[in-house]
Amino acid sequence: MKIRSAIAANAAFISLSATLLAQSIPPAVKAAEASIDGEKIRAHVQFLADDLLEGRGPGLRGSEIAAKYIATQFALYGLKPGGDNGTYLQQINFVGMNAIPAQTTFSLVPKKPEGQMSIDLYSIDLKYGDDYTVSNRTLTPVVDIDAPIVFVGYGVDAPEFQWNDYANIDVKGKVILCIVGDPPSTDPAFFGGDALTYYGRWTYKFEQAARKGAIGALIIHRTDLASYGWDVVKNSNTSEKTYLRDDKNPQLEAASWIQLDVAKQIFKSSNLNADAEIEAAGKRGFKAIELPVRLHAHVESVVRPFQSPNVVGILPGANTSGKDQAVMYTAHYDHLGFVAGMAGDNIYNGAADNGTGCGMLVELARAWSEAAHHGLTLPHSLIFASVTAEEQGLLGSEYLGQHPPIPAGQISLDMNYDMILPIGVPLQTNVNGAQRTTFFPTVEATAKRFNLAIVPDPKPSAGSYYRSDHFSLSRVGIPAFSIETGNLYEGHDAAWGRKQHEDFGAHDYHNFSDNYHADWDFAGNAKLDRFGMELGWEAIAAPTAIQWNPNDEFEAARKAGVTK
Repeated sequence: MKIRSAIAANAAFISLSATLLAQSIPPAVKAAEASIDGEKIRAHVQFLADDLLEGRGPGLRGSEIAAKYIATQFALYGLKPGGDNGTYLQQINFVGMNAIPAQTTFSLVPKKPEGQMSIDLYSIDLKYGDDYTVSNRTLTPVVDIDAPIVFVGYGVDAPEFQWNDYANIDVKGKVILCIVGDPPSTDPAFFGGDALTYYGRWTYKFEQAARKGAIGALIIHRTDLASYGWDVVKNSNTSEKTYLRDDKNPQLEAASWIQLDVAKQIFKSSNLNADAEIEAAGKRGFKAIELPVRLHAHVESVVRPFQSPNVVGILPGANTSGKDQAVMYTAHYDHLGFVAGMAGDNIYNGAADNGTGCGMLVELARAWSEAAHHGLTLPHSLIFASVTAEEQGLLGSEYLGQHPPIPAGQISLDMNYDMILPIGVPLQTNVNGAQRTTFFPTVEATAKRFNLAIVPDPKPSAGSYYRSDHFSLSRVGIPAFSIETGNLYEGHDAAWGRKQHEDFGAHDYHNFSDNYHADWDFAGNAKLDRFGMELGWEAIAAPTAIQWNPNDEFEAARKAGVTK
């Protein structure tokens, strides 16, 4: 009861502070807000999505052009370089890994019956792409595996929920088999109820398996649990996968997805029923089991070391207290590159994803620098970071979180822009994650002034909070969220907006058709930039730094970062 009262009192204090801040927003901020121009955003998007940039694939020519273009804009605006050696570029060492289908094999080898001389009759050979995908995260050209398979349910160790699928089982040197998603729940206090937690993400499954000493992991794909079909898994995991070269965390020799039918074969070979085992794994009392089936695998990969930079610019604040309370704006500039040798349109131009967010970030940097040049004293610093390798698993922002231009504990807030369709002026915003912070009352009050109704995450079961760059900053404790739209736009009903989003997702998202369109309307992108600018002022002018709400999953990281 005391905690709830304290939270309510804190929220009331922040709401009052937000009201007072809104009444005292400096004229220079208001003037700069008014100068934000959708046509300037359009110009950036049109350039970034041009065929010249060849889809902005990390480590490729087009990506380098994009990074230098953004850095040049920052320089023109007078931002201080926040990258390496007095530059705007924070270079990151990556390694691209691409399994060679013709040289890569996977076989399931059940324990042979007594008296059987050969195991060949019982070996089940799998087909790359159709049955499984695999990536060697140890970054070596060749790896061979002959190891037992251990079924670990959902592959989760969550002390706060008294749940540990790895209890009383040793998986060192073995291959784990696990289910995508969270243990089933309808209780918001238990694995988020219907919402997906990070424990349900495939990235966590691979990370946790490696931490436990496994050499491989097989994630069972189910469309209803993953929120996407096998084609998404196949298309995303049978091309080059990118990793941080200098990541010191343990890694898997075989990070794999398998079709549900393959999992059924594994259980059948173990004289178990797949449906029954998966159901049991979602209940308390589940115990991991080593199955009488081994994985024989040979994985050969093309290894491509390369560099690709984040682009970072800073407007320094006065920092009169001696400790910064900076606000960071982020947006990724990379996309999927191009398919060499393919006839016709072979470029993933990524105009909406994420030329839009990147253009909005650059225009925000211009507007803030204009305010500073007109005499505005910033109480705290503003950081503008356009990051690379988002499409490869949020890697650029992960590196930024591990190597921020100022200590993470001195960054009060990150606001991220990712794929804002230029289809008109929104009347709704989705700020998923803001409600987890002490800043949310301010966000609510500011959204109201901008005639933006705050709407919830339309599909919490998809775990969208964990799928964009703000999440990387959250992991190091920085309060962070993305600013997105809802479905309601001026002059249209919500059904129209929903159809635009669904059509883009069905036909253009991560496709060659995500191109720039001359008839796009960037007025809404400009509106969300103004919204983000006002939130930024309110954050840097607030009397105290923004925090995660008590008991949030990122609160401990925040406390650790602040004490450094």
